[in-house]
Formats: sequence, structure tokens, C-alpha cells
Amino acid sequence: MQDLMLRAVLLCAFLMAPFQGARAQDSDAMRHGISVMQSHYVLPDLTYGTAGGVDLKMDVFVSTKDRPSPTLIYVHGGGWVSGSKMSSMLYLMPYLSMGWTVVNVEYRMAGTALAPAAVEDVRCAVRYALSRRKDFNIDPRRVVLSGHSAGGHLALIAAMLPVAAGLDRQCAGHDEIEVAAVVNWYGITDVADGLDGPNRKDYAVRWLGAQADREDIARRVSPLTHVRPGLPPVITIHGDRDQLVPYAQAVRLKQALDRAGVANHLVTIEGGRHGGFTREEENHAYAAIEAFLREAGVLEDAAAASRQRP
Repeated sequence: MQDLMLRAVLLCAFLMAPFQGARAQDSDAMRHGISVMQSHYVLPDLTYGTAGGVDLKMDVFVSTKDRPSPTLIYVHGGGWVSGSKMSSMLYLMPYLSMGWTVVNVEYRMAGTALAPAAVEDVRCAVRYALSRRKDFNIDPRRVVLSGHSAGGHLALIAAMLPVAAGLDRQCAGHDEIEVAAVVNWYGITDVADGLDGPNRKDYAVRWLGAQADREDIARRVSPLTHVRPGLPPVITIHGDRDQLVPYAQAVRLKQALDRAGVANHLVTIEGGRHGGFTREEENHAYAAIEAFLREAGVLEDAAAASRQRP
């Protein structure tokens, strides 16, 4: 399995080549992939918990730096109904290229367990990674949560949900989760908005199912419910013509964070839909992320200078 993961890293290095300025020659992409592989060792398919008889897995790319490393904890998308951590490799490459430790998380989806199971799982994954910070070479002061779509929602709610919400009972540790920042790629911020009305989405209906208290659960797992002072900085990237996750949800999140005095930034991709952004749009988004993480105290100048985009 570790060999498979390393092969995936090398493949992603080739796929990244068009985004490295002038199209790198294959040999340059090969050297880049090998460099990434040599700067990490992989702990694939670690079990971070068990819930409902299901072993919950993560892959950890441990930085070989001689000091604790900035760390990305990434959650894949798929509307809480599909997707896998293996499909997320391309999104990990900018952070692997900087020498960060990267934690790639899987969780129970709707076909296995309805909401709020995915939220419980991701909260436990974050707690597990932080509890093993020495083993994974994690700098606990520079941990960033990120994800795309449903993964963006899960990254947000993992950072924002208070322990008092009661969704951490299956996890080790009971302190509030503290991270340095959240990078939210067009994540859902109001789950209840997708259950009924003009913004009804099949993926939201499937995730909540026919539970009698589905509206209450939806509100409980919505980031907008938990906006308050003291949250970590949040940067959101969202297309204003997104048909799957309404852009208005990103605007509402920004407005709520502004009112609460939480540092945040909304990067609007004009004409952008649900991902599939152009190279120029991706470059614009990553430049904003770089500046945001530097301001949040996460990025080192040397690391920023060596950033590579997927």
C-alpha cells in the first residue's frame, strides 16, 4: 500500500507540470515527484477510530523535517455520499511540495451512516492526528483544515463545532479543537438550506435521510450555526455561478464571520461553477491562500517561495 501511495505522489507530480509556469519537461516533473517522495514517509490506511463496526482510515504523509512541520488535514468531497481519500491526491500536492505533513481523511458516508456521522468521524480524525503530533511531526500551532465541497463543510465544522454540541463522544480527548486556519473550497455552510425549498439538493436529502429530527441535525452540523468570536481564520474560495453549493452560502458565512470579528477572506471566482476552475483562476485562488496563511502565521517565507500548485 505504501508503494501505491508513493506512485500516486509521483503521478500527481506529472499532472502538476502544466501549473509550474512553463510546462516542465517530463524529467523535471519526475525530479519534483521524487523530491516530494524523499521528503516524506507514508503511513497508509491508519485506523483512527471505529464507529458502527466500521474502521475509519487516514493516510499520513509525515514530513522528514528535523522540526515539527506545518500540517494540512484534508477531507475529501462528494456530497457526503461518495468520494475517497485516494481521489484527493492532487489537492495535497501544494502542501507536500512545501514539505508539510499531510493527513488525508476518510469518513462514513450516507450509504453507511447518516448525518451527523461524517462530522463525528472528522472531529475524531483531527483529535487523533493531534494526539499523535510527535509521531507525525506535526506543529500543533500550524495546523490547517481544508476540503472541497462537502469536504469544505467538514473542515469548517470540525474547526467551529464546540465540544458542548456533543458530537465528540466517540473521540479521544475532550478539549476544544484548536487549529490555525481553515481553507474552505466552496463548502456547504447551511445544511438545512439543502433539504427543502429552491435550494433543495439530493445529496443533502440523502445525507440526512428520513430521520425525524433531520432539520435539527442539519442546523446542528451547519457552520453558520456556530459562528462566534475566537474562531480560527477562514478563507473561502467559491464560484458565483455554483449550481451545487449556492454562492450565497459563502457570502452569508463571510458576513457572519465579519460580525463576529473573525479574520476571513472570500475569494470569488467570477463565473465559476462548482470547481473545474481555469488555471488562471486556480493560480489566483492559491495566491490568496498563500497570503492568507502567511498572515495567519502558518507559512514560512521559504516554504511560500517553493509553493507548487496542483
